[in-house]
Amino acid sequence: MSSSHIKKKIGVSGTGMIAHCFIRLIKQHYHDLEISRVLTRRPLNSFTDFPLSERLTNSIDHLIADADLIVECSGDVFHGTEVIERAFEAGLPVVTINAELQVTTGSYLAGKGFLTEAEGDQPGSLAALHEEALMMGFKPLVYGNMKGYLNHDPSVEDMRYWAKRQGISVDQTTSFTDGTKVQIEQAIVGNGLGATITKQGLEGLASTNLTESGNLLGMMAERLGQPFVDYLIPSGYPAGGVFLVCRHDDDQRAAIEYFKLGPGPYYTLVRPFHLCSLEVGKTVRRVLSGGDVLLNNSVTPTLGVGAIAKRAMRPGELIERGIGGFQFRGEALKLDQHPDHVPIGLLRKTALRRAVEPGQLITFDDVDILPSRALDIVMQQRAASAASALQKPSADHGRAALAVMGS
Repeated sequence: MSSSHIKKKIGVSGTGMIAHCFIRLIKQHYHDLEISRVLTRRPLNSFTDFPLSERLTNSIDHLIADADLIVECSGDVFHGTEVIERAFEAGLPVVTINAELQVTTGSYLAGKGFLTEAEGDQPGSLAALHEEALMMGFKPLVYGNMKGYLNHDPSVEDMRYWAKRQGISVDQTTSFTDGTKVQIEQAIVGNGLGATITKQGLEGLASTNLTESGNLLGMMAERLGQPFVDYLIPSGYPAGGVFLVCRHDDDQRAAIEYFKLGPGPYYTLVRPFHLCSLEVGKTVRRVLSGGDVLLNNSVTPTLGVGAIAKRAMRPGELIERGIGGFQFRGEALKLDQHPDHVPIGLLRKTALRRAVEPGQLITFDDVDILPSRALDIVMQQRAASAASALQKPSADHGRAALAVMGS
């Protein structure tokens, strides 16, 4: 077989719905790619209908040894961080569909190897739409997500019902419903594409007309003086896609109106779908072809996602999980305004150190967190940010002193 016909080998970390669908896609439609290994932490004999079950392994070494690229879709911050660090040690690029990891440890990892979010989930779809907009000459002002339903404090019974009906886990269903997922996704987009937020927790405007809502958001962005990320809750038109609110050159207004985007000055570009695992192959091909990063959390993030208490809790109360749990939900925030917040992605199998009230933002003083590589990374990033903040005033002072000496 000639080198041009040798299949590229893809290692997959994760065995959930995304992994199932992605593996079937590659097997049936990408004849130049091959799934080499699939990493799971479950007993190998516990799988009954997994595609390519003979490729399953419990060994990260086996996953990495026989791959040209890793797709990380475990949905787990702690396990995913370990897998990606091991992949980087072996010089492998990583495509991830793990937004929770990106916003927790992704900025550190982005400085250590090739890490990109995949197209298909909302952040990657927004990044792809952003690239298309720039090539057409548009100037993005707002990076928007569309959310069909929001309940900040859903019941356990409702979440079990909808999880069973949709064929996904209870924690996934809960993180989608209580808004944590959209906050995580938009924080990544803001960090990766250089946008900010208008307020903690985002605006989350109700909308009956996307164009009208886009015009309002565009005006808000121009008043703010920089692009921002947010989401809408549509009523009367389908949700589930992503959109950009943009401006363009004034001398293009007549042509753009003829192209049916309206009179301007704000134009809403819509991608009315995101097909998750069915689109991941596009990003895999992009990377294997030598393309650059589609999106990551950047090495200098400005946004994070903190944990907000859903109810009053007492000291010593156990926290099984933050993302997708019934004690906390996530809110996007500015890192420089909340330097002591606990990233919601770190809350797992820990305990409260002191009582908290509903709506309270959780800090490191409020909880005891078990040691982990993810925690080490977050604390290392915090220390680096604190040192940078201390150096900046002294640098400014030094420049001022030089100016005085030279006057």
